[in-house]
Amino acid sequence: MSREKRFRLGITHGDVNGIGYEVILKALSDQRMYDNIIPVVYGSTKVASYHRKTLRNCDVNFQGIRHLDEATNKRVNILNITDQEIRVELGFPSEEAGRMAVLSLEMALKDLREGHLEAIVTAPFDKHTVQSADFSFPGHTEYLANAFGLEEHLMFMIGNQMRVGLVTGHLPLRSVPDALSTDRIMRKLELMNQSLVRDFGIEKPRIAVLGVNPHAGDDGLLGSEEKEIILPAVTRAFEKGMAVFGPYPPDGFFGSLAFQKFDGILAMYHDQGLIPFKLHSFHEGVNYTAGLPVVRTSPAHGTGYDIAGKDQASSDSMREAIYLAYDIFHHRTLHDELKANALDKR
Repeated sequence: MSREKRFRLGITHGDVNGIGYEVILKALSDQRMYDNIIPVVYGSTKVASYHRKTLRNCDVNFQGIRHLDEATNKRVNILNITDQEIRVELGFPSEEAGRMAVLSLEMALKDLREGHLEAIVTAPFDKHTVQSADFSFPGHTEYLANAFGLEEHLMFMIGNQMRVGLVTGHLPLRSVPDALSTDRIMRKLELMNQSLVRDFGIEKPRIAVLGVNPHAGDDGLLGSEEKEIILPAVTRAFEKGMAVFGPYPPDGFFGSLAFQKFDGILAMYHDQGLIPFKLHSFHEGVNYTAGLPVVRTSPAHGTGYDIAGKDQASSDSMREAIYLAYDIFHHRTLHDELKANALDKR
């Protein structure tokens, strides 16, 4: 069996009251996926059966497993995370759903760290119901960064038309200016450049950096952050050999389609980057955590409580998250092998 055939992918089930199971089952109903991937859902066969009954045209079979060694690429493998009954209340947040979402994530991450999985895809959970004494993170990204002891990581949104990274993530808008620094922007640029090379196979990526003020400060008239903080980071990155340009006024940058000339875009804050991203890639966009020693992707949408159980959720983003995890893993493996071979020849 080839390396591709052995690609074992962990999928966390997210919030059982949302659309997680719906998009997972719909995405995995595509039989072509099993040519290269062995999917393992960390969840519950009973909950999966419950959700499958809400879907009209979803021809997908699954099997419950107790150990990863039992997983095959013939059908969806569901590793039961608990022997207890899980109460499903479609469309409503609950503490139990939050606990089960965290348990699924913890079990998948453990197997990933121990080398039993090649990558994980995380279905969305509710940021409020997961909070507890043991879990006090605003999202998957921060939890994973903490789990690996990383001071820096990059929330990297990947779509067919653009790749957008964020300097600041889940942060109130009023706190953004104080959170910006030349060093922080420089570290994000280094992470983005490294990811584009290692994870996406782009030999010399072109990166655009956005300003934070209207018209990118208009030469200091509308703010000084561009001159004092952002431009020095761009200059430093360029001097280190990275093809980094900016800062650009965000409205004109996206409105003129200038983003099509770049492999990556670094936005200063959450909505600055995600509004244009989701306008172009709402259904198929993927959230990727760059800078981790492992591969983790996620669909770029939330729990979808308003449409849970109504068979209305698109599985495009989940499907793309699965394929992207597969592609990144193999890009990264090839890059590291070529680098190692080059060092051996010295």
